[in-house]
Amino acid sequence: MKFVISSSELLKGIMTVSRAIPNKSALPILENFLFDLKGDVLEITASDSEITLKTAVEVESAEEGGQMAVPARHLTELLKELPDQPLTIKTVSDTSFEFSWTSGASTLPYFPAEDYPAFTGIGEASVSLDFPAQTLIEGIASTIYATADDEIRPTMNGIYFDIDTDSTTLVASDAHKLVCFTTKDVKASEKAAFILHKKPAAILKSIIGKNTENVEIVFDSSNAMFKFDNTVVTCRLVVGKYPRYRDVIPQNNTNILAIDRMQLLNSVRRVSVCANKGSNHIKFELKNNCLEISAQDLGFSLAAYEKIDCTYEGDDLTIGFKSTFLIEILGNMDCENITLKFADGSRPAVIVPSDGEEDCGKICGILMPSIAS
Repeated sequence: MKFVISSSELLKGIMTVSRAIPNKSALPILENFLFDLKGDVLEITASDSEITLKTAVEVESAEEGGQMAVPARHLTELLKELPDQPLTIKTVSDTSFEFSWTSGASTLPYFPAEDYPAFTGIGEASVSLDFPAQTLIEGIASTIYATADDEIRPTMNGIYFDIDTDSTTLVASDAHKLVCFTTKDVKASEKAAFILHKKPAAILKSIIGKNTENVEIVFDSSNAMFKFDNTVVTCRLVVGKYPRYRDVIPQNNTNILAIDRMQLLNSVRRVSVCANKGSNHIKFELKNNCLEISAQDLGFSLAAYEKIDCTYEGDDLTIGFKSTFLIEILGNMDCENITLKFADGSRPAVIVPSDGEEDCGKICGILMPSIAS
């Protein structure tokens, strides 16, 4: 193998896939990038056996193609220290290759490409759909924080893609809060669904560029493939049945609170400083277009309250929340005004952008009430 490539383009390529390199692996070969030179295109692959990232980079010239697995950490550290310039990479023996630049060179080991494990592909019984890239990023960002870390129920550790004939909804829940992101930009000829683990979801969110227009998704019952630009992300899906999340969303909520999102968020942050550190419990008292938020920690003689003017229609209502969960939901919405809907003080609250907002109907948060400890 011998080729010349721009150092900045090579660094960009390996940084795209490096998120799949494991810190430690039972398979040492996975601590390497797989280089596959075909013509004037270098394919770079990284994998942790669960997630595989592959990207393609054009080389300036190629004399001899081939494959090799190269040390990820050493190569990355070298490239980060080099200014943009042409690099020559060539094998010099059966076990080493030379990495040379204008004023110097380094010799590094490489390993046979045959030792690099192949990822199981997508089966014939697969589903394909196109997802607008920026919508996918927004959907992941709006839901990923609500996923769980649950060893007993692994289906809760990912984002559920509920694909329908007229819309697609991304759902995440940790049993205390539930967040739905709905888009009408993605439809299918028939219903389908899959659960994407939070790790590949976070990787997708970080590597899809602002100028990327579309992501092609192909999935079967076990694996999913995401294709965009010159990059392919392949990962194992979370296998299992996702809970019937629509049954959790309370209906006929007759108590309606409309308020400025940032005003509520900042008030909750201030008052929660005096909440019990174990429960993070805060209390809402609603009446006469006024919201009073309070918290106390009797063990340390701490207490705080704050009153906010708001628009409220309904019965006088008292309800408690875990402040950290409420802050997460409010902080991950980007609308100006929000509406909170309550059936009573013992059932979940529904949090949505206010009517007339661009995102109205797109994002819906469900928060379980809490009891002071």
